[in-house]
Amino acid sequence: MPRLSLSPRALYEEVAESLRQRIFNRELTPGSWIDELKIAEAYGISRTPLREALKVLAAEGLVTMKVRRGAYVTEVSERDLADVYHLLALLESDSVSVVASTASEAQIEELQALHNELESAASLGALGRERFFEINEQFHLRLLEIANNRWRDQMVADLRKVMKLNRHNSLLKSGRIEESLNEHRALMSAITARNPVLSMQRMQEHFKNGLEAAN
Repeated sequence: MPRLSLSPRALYEEVAESLRQRIFNRELTPGSWIDELKIAEAYGISRTPLREALKVLAAEGLVTMKVRRGAYVTEVSERDLADVYHLLALLESDSVSVVASTASEAQIEELQALHNELESAASLGALGRERFFEINEQFHLRLLEIANNRWRDQMVADLRKVMKLNRHNSLLKSGRIEESLNEHRALMSAITARNPVLSMQRMQEHFKNGLEAAN
């Protein structure tokens, strides 16, 4: 593995971010052992900042520490996934009800613009799959920003990291992108109508269907 360059910020944070992206990109696959010596050599660092980085990822649920065996990329069970989706549905349906009630017209236009980008990505089929996922995440995060509750934001951020461990399964399911797009259309319609109850219902349905696709 070629030596990788790291930016001047706290070393363990930079290492954690690099490993996080490698996990999300499936370079480090669920269940695989993390070879600390090999990774430390690749980054040109000691094992101390690497171990600090692994503690960060373990706190996020992306890495599992096993006694006398080291660190492994977390494998998400069906129960884990169901629990994560359940909590996300509760938190994000609450946030979208706030958005439907309080968002400015400019903020709703922002959401509509992101939805339009989703439509464009979906029209590309398989070529737009990764772009669809990226914009989808931006849409959900923007909803949270507009709802403006930093404690909820932190909980959702941690849960979404775990959800990402399984994201490829749901995206690759035949027809799931079109289903997800239809759910977003219904969600945007409820938000635009300033209907918090319906918006909450649409978001809950979105996560229910997402869980079914992920299993």
